[in-house]
Amino acid sequence: MNALLSGFGLTLSIIFAIGAQNSFILRQGLKKEHVFWICLVCSLSDLLLIVMGVLGFSVVIQKVPSLMVIIKYLGALFLFAYGLKSFWAAFKSSAMILDDEKFKTTLGRNITIALALTWLNPHVYLDTVFLIGSISTQFMGQKLEFTVGAVAASFVFFFSLGYGASLLRPIFSKPISWKILDMVIGAFMWVLAVLLVWDI
Repeated sequence: MNALLSGFGLTLSIIFAIGAQNSFILRQGLKKEHVFWICLVCSLSDLLLIVMGVLGFSVVIQKVPSLMVIIKYLGALFLFAYGLKSFWAAFKSSAMILDDEKFKTTLGRNITIALALTWLNPHVYLDTVFLIGSISTQFMGQKLEFTVGAVAASFVFFFSLGYGASLLRPIFSKPISWKILDMVIGAFMWVLAVLLVWDI
């Protein structure tokens, strides 16, 4: 039980901070658009990353450091492009009606964005593969319980964020709220891109 709770608490504290992935889930939750599938994709991605970390995938990264360099620049490029998209969304329209079909995006495109925000983000590898993977070594003989706790935290957090976002819908019934959200997300993505490239 101690290993399970440790894995749960550690993972929850790591992913609680708003990041590129969480911002996307929040936005989709507000729109009530493919929330279940996006939360599931992000949760399953975390499951794979956590398992790789616990099984020692971090050793591979350490032996092939160029892999992290490639991921870093691809991630920065994607974050910059996504930030630009958010700024464009903030300025091109005067309103964002939550249930308006013209603002809907296809399931395939949303899943692709969710996967990119997860797998092209080097911080995800540092948090799940390296940090969680290294701490799991403290629970020799209880790695399964630790892993279950860590994975459970991801599922609980992502689904709570996705479906809990609907509580903010009254605020986002105003067009200006969407503009502010898009601009904040855009700025956040660009800051993350700079931090990745500069290794800050």
